[in-house]
Amino acid sequence: MNEEILSEIKKMNKLLAIDLTRELKTDEKFELLSNAGFQPKEIADICNTTPNTVSVALSRAKSKRKKKGK
Repeated sequence: MNEEILSEIKKMNKLLAIDLTRELKTDEKFELLSNAGFQPKEIADICNTTPNTVSVALSRAKSKRKKKGK
């Protein structure tokens, strides 16, 4: 695939993700985007934060779900 086309597709995906998650809380955004297949680095770029912040939030959310399941 042409690199220019691929770059444009990535931009469109980012814009759609921003629009779809605009009214969600930060942690909800992270989870939704992660479930949609975005990697922490991509989520961080979309949400203007660091990949580490995303990873920590996703890890905490996973721990909360485990505790609720007990």
